[in-house]
Amino acid sequence: MHDKILSAAEKLETLMTETLARLCRIPAVSPHNGGTGEDAKISELEKIIHELGMSKATIKIERVEDSKSPSGCRSSMFLEYPGRRSRRLCILTHIDVVPEGDLSSWTHDPFDPIVKGSRLYGRGVSDNGACLVASLFALKAILDSGLEPEYTVLLAFVADEEMGSHFGLEPLLERNIFRNDDLVVVPDAGNDRGDFIEAAEKAMLKLAFTVTGKQVHASTPHKGVNACRAANMLAYEVDEALHKAFTEENNMFTYPFSTFEPTRRFANVPAVNIVPGRERFDFDCRVLPEVNLDDVIDIVMKISRDVEAKTGAKIDVEIDRTDAAPVTSPGSDVVKLLTKCVHDVLNVEPVTGGIGGGTFAALFRRKNIPAVVWSQEYEDAAHQPDEFTEIKYIVNNAKVFALMMMG
Repeated sequence: MHDKILSAAEKLETLMTETLARLCRIPAVSPHNGGTGEDAKISELEKIIHELGMSKATIKIERVEDSKSPSGCRSSMFLEYPGRRSRRLCILTHIDVVPEGDLSSWTHDPFDPIVKGSRLYGRGVSDNGACLVASLFALKAILDSGLEPEYTVLLAFVADEEMGSHFGLEPLLERNIFRNDDLVVVPDAGNDRGDFIEAAEKAMLKLAFTVTGKQVHASTPHKGVNACRAANMLAYEVDEALHKAFTEENNMFTYPFSTFEPTRRFANVPAVNIVPGRERFDFDCRVLPEVNLDDVIDIVMKISRDVEAKTGAKIDVEIDRTDAAPVTSPGSDVVKLLTKCVHDVLNVEPVTGGIGGGTFAALFRRKNIPAVVWSQEYEDAAHQPDEFTEIKYIVNNAKVFALMMMG
């Protein structure tokens, strides 16, 4: 049975590639990022599903109001196909893409995909088109084999992932579309070997500091308050204190420590002979789940008050926090099923671990629905000029998803 399904997936390689190219030709950029949204791509995807002959599938469009969208809403699509069991395998991909960026950095039209060698090039073919197509053709491979899936299959093609899921998964999770016993796979990250299953994410803390002093001529610094010096002191002391206070190590993560990185620094004054009266800079912090973000913030605020007292500058801190979601247990049904199927297709032993970035799998985990992130993909292609996917990875992902559907 397995060999029959895998063979069927291989025979669909050309059609998968053509389908991905067909979808890529329709930009689905957020209206909050200069685009027109997902509606046109959703319509094309619905045509494709009907062409594939999935007569038993139930298709439902879920819309979320968005005043910036030409249609007044953002559309996501759900395809449900009955299996022998009522328990569902849910595979979530996102239909939106990021803008093309600097066109001069591309060697071809980002929305006119081309095949070169073993790769398909175009905006969104990696993020997240390849896995979207793979999830759909996994079901097609089962049906072409004359079989029916073991699990009921729910394929979700959702909007607005690239801009934070505010018009996509976030409100959709409040509509009781998903169940607590769903097996949820989010194929929105991965590596070349396909041997990493993401089951945990660090908390995220973004800190924006504004330091206000008094601008004066550099020849009379005693008449002012040097915001640059106060900002330098603040950045150094925050950096030192956080790294000293939070030394926990968690080997579930590739980089097993919390990170506290000074990143963006804004321009201050236009000339060298001016003592600046205002400085702005940011920190990006990725914090292990076992660390309490309140403790991190307490240290930041204490140091800010201390630097104010030392320098006479005024310090404001804007805090954007995302607490860590619960970890999906390595012993959960979805991890065990995915691990077995990856091994059967790719002949590797997947490692279950965590990442420092954020995915919308965390939204499921916060609803106590275990979710994992996995795919075989080239790690550095997404969001880049000349974005590409390896065509064989589309087929491999379809094989894994098909075996999961078969239980």
